[in-house]
Amino acid sequence: MQKFDKLTGIAAPMPLINVDTDMIIPKQFLKTIKRSGLGVNLFDEMRYDGDGAEIPDFVLNKPQYREAEILVTGDNFGCGSSREHAPWALLDFGIRCVIAPSFADIFYNNCFKNGILPIALPQEQVDILMKDAEKGANARMDIDLEAQTITTSDGEVVRFDIDPFRKHCLINGLDDIALTLEKAPAIDAFEARAAAARPWV
Repeated sequence: MQKFDKLTGIAAPMPLINVDTDMIIPKQFLKTIKRSGLGVNLFDEMRYDGDGAEIPDFVLNKPQYREAEILVTGDNFGCGSSREHAPWALLDFGIRCVIAPSFADIFYNNCFKNGILPIALPQEQVDILMKDAEKGANARMDIDLEAQTITTSDGEVVRFDIDPFRKHCLINGLDDIALTLEKAPAIDAFEARAAAARPWV
């Protein structure tokens, strides 16, 4: 998993509440088990019309937000089904951080497992960041996970909380498999002892 320490990037404003996982990546794109290639279909039904042409007014289709790495959005982001394809699609597009007043629990957990930093903040602080994001590509935000701060393009600093274990995993790029492999010597030792004690198994 890609490490997350510091990020300076364009923030796209999406002031919508209850953005569910089917809006993030519609069900017809769930046939793959690959994590790559889903970015083109991120927010598919909002990004494209019935003929597959881009909808110019959608935020990620606007020239200033095509390279966005941060998404500032509304309450209850990632609700709906538990599909892990949702963070896969965000990451494949280039989104490394999502900021919202609240997240659906399963989506929130899946973000950490895929190298995305979800930041939950009070609505008034999200409003400040949303306004900053509306300035376009020239207004870049700085996110420092170690310091747990977001700095707006005007230099205003917003602090956020994060679980220490999840912070450790993101900074070190540790997903569930990598965490298990950290214990490989202990696992090997246990298996050796078990084989010696019960050779018939």
